[in-house]
Amino acid sequence: MPMTQKTRILLDGLLFPEGPRWHAGKLWFSDMQGLQVMTVDLDGNAEKMLEVQCCPSGLGWLPDGRLLVVSMMDRRLLRLDPIGLVEIADLTKLASFHCNDMVVDKKGRAYIGNFGFDLAANAPVKPAEIVLVTPDGKARIVAEELYFPNGTVITPDDRTLIVAETWGNCLTAFDIESDGSLKNRRTWAKLDGAYPDGICLDAESAIWVAAPHPGEVLRVQEGGNITHRLTVSTKPYACMLGGFDRRSLFVCTAGSSDPDEVRAKPGGKIELIEVEVPGAGLP
Repeated sequence: MPMTQKTRILLDGLLFPEGPRWHAGKLWFSDMQGLQVMTVDLDGNAEKMLEVQCCPSGLGWLPDGRLLVVSMMDRRLLRLDPIGLVEIADLTKLASFHCNDMVVDKKGRAYIGNFGFDLAANAPVKPAEIVLVTPDGKARIVAEELYFPNGTVITPDDRTLIVAETWGNCLTAFDIESDGSLKNRRTWAKLDGAYPDGICLDAESAIWVAAPHPGEVLRVQEGGNITHRLTVSTKPYACMLGGFDRRSLFVCTAGSSDPDEVRAKPGGKIELIEVEVPGAGLP
């Protein structure tokens, strides 16, 4: 039977936190509806880093240390240069709908998912793509027919990419080719009844899954066995293993994903719990 545990609140007063990444001694994250990228340290000290007017989502870093940010609504990948944010790639012709989460590999190649359909308007569910953007700004589709490709991880050997298909109720794995292409698609874990959003990988090759429905964070092994369930204050949308030993599990939570509800009653939080197995791989 899975072990059940409860998180504690590290930071509150946010609108809709997403895309958490541990970098340079702090947790970086996008407050999507707050239109800003922020950091918070282990003592709960928060700092606004930059604004992104069309909703920031996935975050990552190039090998030279420059920040990459997904701009959701206008479907662009941005880079933070000394002069400010610059466009690296316009994905409007490649992404079916709003861009979403992202993982950046050690070579600076960014894998970006998207909604596939207008979720806010209750449009019919349609499959979407993963778009690969290389550091020189060239973009191409490397995977198709994914149902809301969302949180994504890369294994420590840089050979496997695993993505959460939110509306597919599963985690899907691909082999990463030398040119960044994705091949040999297979189901890594079925998650019947759960809608996986953000994910992160640990050193025992298990994946922590933030599932806003049913409202838990699950630790899942390949094949679908669930070893742990975490209870959070509202709904979890993303998670990240960080801290100085990578045993601090940060969880982004909010009461709703609806922008009007979020703005009317802000309830976004960063929650935290210490776990036994440290993080591994990317992000």
